[in-house]
Amino acid sequence: MLLAIDTSTRQAGIALYDGDRGLLAEYNWLSANRHTEELLPAIAQMLERAEVAPGRLAAVGVAIGPGSFTGLRVGLAAAKGLALARGLKLVGVSTLDFTAYPHQAQARPVIALVQAGRGRVCWARYEHGPAGWAASAPYTLATLPALAAAVAEPVVFVGELSQADRQALADQLGPARGEFLPPALSARRAACLAELAWAHHAAGRWADPATLSPLYMQQPDGSVTPAAASA
Repeated sequence: MLLAIDTSTRQAGIALYDGDRGLLAEYNWLSANRHTEELLPAIAQMLERAEVAPGRLAAVGVAIGPGSFTGLRVGLAAAKGLALARGLKLVGVSTLDFTAYPHQAQARPVIALVQAGRGRVCWARYEHGPAGWAASAPYTLATLPALAAAVAEPVVFVGELSQADRQALADQLGPARGEFLPPALSARRAACLAELAWAHHAAGRWADPATLSPLYMQQPDGSVTPAAASA
């Protein structure tokens, strides 16, 4: 059984997944930047309601970003602590990977994104290729105009985007280049993290708690990693 933890941004989530029975429980919520206070009580409550003792867990999957500095740090610390204290296998999953994961049936390429503040988003493009469903390039931190300029063909947008930013991006792209799924279908879900993390766990693709690191959208001082920057 696997516990999934996502504190990438204010949209936080946890889930419980079993390889035979699938999703057992899920809780997604909008955190007021209080991940430290909210996360462990939420996990305890979910396990209690699902009637699952912590000793039955075999693995913990955690979102590693891109995301906020504080949020990712809280989630990684909790996941690593559980892995070390209880001898659980640890699995790290890109936040954009599991955001795009449930949209593999789309005929168009999918752009998964999370908001980065100040009119910017962190995004990556996903499509089917010789190696299967995957991101076609590393994630990029960009303004909305820069993202719109990078879209040369029709795509589907999924993930975390405010209504105002959604409308601004739609106005820049026009209906021919940008399709936006309804928020309820587009939202990032801990269940998707759990299912993808379980697949990694079943394949033996585990992370070392000593070396697993988060992918930040920007550094704590506000600077942007050059490889992930786009004006």
